[in-house]
Amino acid sequence: MCTHRSSCPAADSPEARAVTAHVVAAHPEQGWNLLCDGTVVFDDTGELLPDGRVVAPRRVPAGRLVMAA
Repeated sequence: MCTHRSSCPAADSPEARAVTAHVVAAHPEQGWNLLCDGTVVFDDTGELLPDGRVVAPRRVPAGRLVMAA
């Protein structure tokens, strides 16, 4: 699906997390973007892979959150 030079690895390959795919459709008003490898990424860091598998959001433990003064 990638059309840019040095195309991205497949969304399910081990290298996929190390390479940043390009956004081909941005929908910030709805909280998601479509990447060139077919992955849908959500603002909460969750993902929907092209084969339908779900990657759960990566949550930060509450103890590590920075509090505003």
